[in-house]
Amino acid sequence: MLGYVQIYKPDLKVREYEIYQGYYCGVCKYIGSSYGQLPRMTLSYDAAFLACLLASLDDTPDSPVQEHCVVHHIKKKTIIRNAAIEYAGDVMLILAWYKLLDDVHDEGSISAKTALKLYRRIHKKLVQKHPNLCEGIEWNLAILGGLENEKCASIDQVAEPFAKIIEVIFREGARTLYKDSGTSEAENLHEIFAKLGYHMGKWIYLMDAVDDIEENIQEDNYNPLIYRFDWRGKSAFANESVKEFVDRIRQDLEFNLYHYLAVISEQASELDIKKNKGIIENIIYFGMNHKTERVLEGNEKDESI
Repeated sequence: MLGYVQIYKPDLKVREYEIYQGYYCGVCKYIGSSYGQLPRMTLSYDAAFLACLLASLDDTPDSPVQEHCVVHHIKKKTIIRNAAIEYAGDVMLILAWYKLLDDVHDEGSISAKTALKLYRRIHKKLVQKHPNLCEGIEWNLAILGGLENEKCASIDQVAEPFAKIIEVIFREGARTLYKDSGTSEAENLHEIFAKLGYHMGKWIYLMDAVDDIEENIQEDNYNPLIYRFDWRGKSAFANESVKEFVDRIRQDLEFNLYHYLAVISEQASELDIKKNKGIIENIIYFGMNHKTERVLEGNEKDESI
């Protein structure tokens, strides 16, 4: 999910930060024990948020433990284990599979081809475990690829399939952990997660477009902002710099990005959160806003978590 969904550490309590790290390391440990050491390289902090959010409706207390790992073999790290962490780990590996396919298709990457061979058995297992999730991701990735190849100039249109991917990840996560299908309460819960995920997907896609605009222009790669806002397409803007281009379209970008964040906040407020509340609120109200500001300023390199 590209790594944009992170905490804002200065406003997070020490204990909450330790729990957050416990979720992150828990996902990493789960991947390593279930699928081997190499797939752990796919992990991002988005997985910690997904796991924290999905676990937040379960009032069963987490039981953190202190363990060594491959990376931190001297000092023990806090590790948390639960069903939400396992689901988040599976999601990371599924997304990694499709990223490798994309790298092979677009660049003919030798390293990606090698990794695909190693991941093939893992992916087959995950398709059997999460058929609806894998089908939804693959279907929308195909639509997204087609729109990007067509150089689609509509940001809403091209962001739609990516938003649907994040929607299905959140919806299937809620269905996997909170299965009481058929009840109106469960269906409402699934829809809240789906809507939250959908708008998070819209936010992530637009954030990535803003973040990558300079690199995409230099390398002549597709970016919807180039086509939607007519980069150097009119005489009045023929000599504008990338910064001037972003400044020109900033108002439109801010409107959309902060609208998505408002809907995400609204949906999160509908959840009956029983644990991890401080972490979730920190990410939604501070972390994502902070990241938005930095990307819009062209200063995306955040402090290390």
